[in-house]
Order: sequence, then C-alpha cells, then structure tokens
Amino acid sequence: MTTHQEETDYRVLRLLADNPRMNQRELAGELGVSLGKINYCLRALLDKGLIKIQNFRNSENKRGYAYLLTPMGVACKADLTARFLKLKMAEYERLRSEIDALRSEVDQFDQTMGGQG
Repeated sequence: MTTHQEETDYRVLRLLADNPRMNQRELAGELGVSLGKINYCLRALLDKGLIKIQNFRNSENKRGYAYLLTPMGVACKADLTARFLKLKMAEYERLRSEIDALRSEVDQFDQTMGGQG
C-alpha cells in the first residue's frame, strides 16, 4: 500500500518531469492542494535529493525556478509509478467485479419483472 504523502510525491514528480518550470501555485492548482502543502512537499523532495532547483531567467519572469528531477528522483518516480499502476489495476479489477455483479442483478430483476414495468 502507498501512503497519501507517497501519492502526493508521485503526482508532484510526475508533473515536474513533464514541466519543470511549473511554479508552486500551478502545482497546487493542478493537484487541488494548498500552496503550503506544495511548499512542504517540494522541500521534502529537495531534502531527499529527488529534485534540485535551478534558477532561470526570461523576459517575462526575471526570477523563476525550474524543479528538475535528479537521477534518484527519476528512479523514485519509476518505482512509485510501478506501485501506483499495481494499485490502480487492483482497484480496476474490484470495480469491474462490482459492475459485473450489478449488471447481473439488473438482468435478474428485468427477468423477474418480465415486462411488467
């Protein structure tokens, strides 16, 4: 099983892998969490050596940051991805079984009612 923090870490790593120049406000909005939680998460990922911060300059934003995954961050993201895939596949199988049971129940009800509806 994975913890809520691992899920947040995974989602942050995934977003940063795709767009390292996302700012904290954008990350918070994308994940539906507070800016404080993103700040806490980024600091923890930085302390673990999973990301590094690089300053960049452009004409629109004179002071911005890029959050880059380190080799250890890439490996951690790969591990978390495999674990989440396994978890989501198990959830999918449970849902599929529940859907099949509900369909069977509806079919049985329809046969019992035999057109009386």
